Amino acid sequence: MNLYNLAFNNIRRKKLRSALTMLGIIIGAATLVVLLGVTAGATSAVKAETDQYMYDVVITPASSTGSYLMDAETVSKIRSRSNLFDFREVTAFRENINGNEISFEGVNDWKQVKLKNGTSGVVISQDVADKLGYGIGSKIKVKDQELTITGISNVVQALYVHIDQGTAKQLTDDKVSAIYASTDGDPQTVADEIEEQISGVSVETKSENVAEVQEMTDQALLFMGFIAGIALLVGIISVINTMLISVMERTRELGILKATGFTNREIKGSILFESGLLGLSGGVIGVILGITGIVVIANVLKLTEYIPDMMPLWLILGVIAGATLLSVLAGLYPAMRASKLNVVEALRNE
Repeated sequence: MNLYNLAFNNIRRKKLRSALTMLGIIIGAATLVVLLGVTAGATSAVKAETDQYMYDVVITPASSTGSYLMDAETVSKIRSRSNLFDFREVTAFRENINGNEISFEGVNDWKQVKLKNGTSGVVISQDVADKLGYGIGSKIKVKDQELTITGISNVVQALYVHIDQGTAKQLTDDKVSAIYASTDGDPQTVADEIEEQISGVSVETKSENVAEVQEMTDQALLFMGFIAGIALLVGIISVINTMLISVMERTRELGILKATGFTNREIKGSILFESGLLGLSGGVIGVILGITGIVVIANVLKLTEYIPDMMPLWLILGVIAGATLLSVLAGLYPAMRASKLNVVEALRNE
């Protein structure tokens, strides 16, 4: 009999035990895929949000001023600096409407606003629509000016209104909350100069923000990978246990095989093949369940556009290959033990 067929038959013979062994691997593989996949997707989402700010410095009102807006004079001073270019302004403010504090934000690129329905222009969050009873076509009065609502965004649990930046600036008498700009000099040097020469502003560099975000995402990936790795390790331990029990139960059978001419290498190969098959099957099923979990979580978190980023090929193939390889390694000791069985003692075993 072919030893590989023997491995298949042994798995089929011990269906429950094999299933429970694979279950540990399945849980570990699925956990690894979900945790690393969702973390990778969230990282992509953060990157997409920060990529829109292609700047070297960001200038905002200093906390000591007690204001969240820079006046037109301050904005003019910043824009007149020769070492700054490619400006992007953002104006954000709050307005009390029907007893509710609503946040308004000016938008330069409407691609960054996820529309649920309608068009860009004056886009309210679903919370604003629900609490104030507004819909597309409704009028919303802001600073004595009526705006017509053109769309509803996917933003939930926040009273938020997105409007064109030009409109936002007009409503606040040409004031802005932040100015993003590129510089032809060293960003940190330019930032220090601006803070020294223009009162009432605070300046941060892109490198500071990017480093902070990168550090957080790297730590998140490392932590999630560690937790998921523990889950997979538990599954691999179950493979070692299963294969050791299998060798003990099949001592007489293995002795007969050796007596009929099967070599130690063939015996070892059969055990390794069986453990590898358990790992491969568990890894594939775990990946399928993990992908299903990712799709569900992405829909819950409204991150469906990042689903491809949550399922990179390296992660899927890596988990399957890792589960298989680790299972083979887990079966190495049982395989060596099986190959060293004494034929006479094995045949005596009942």
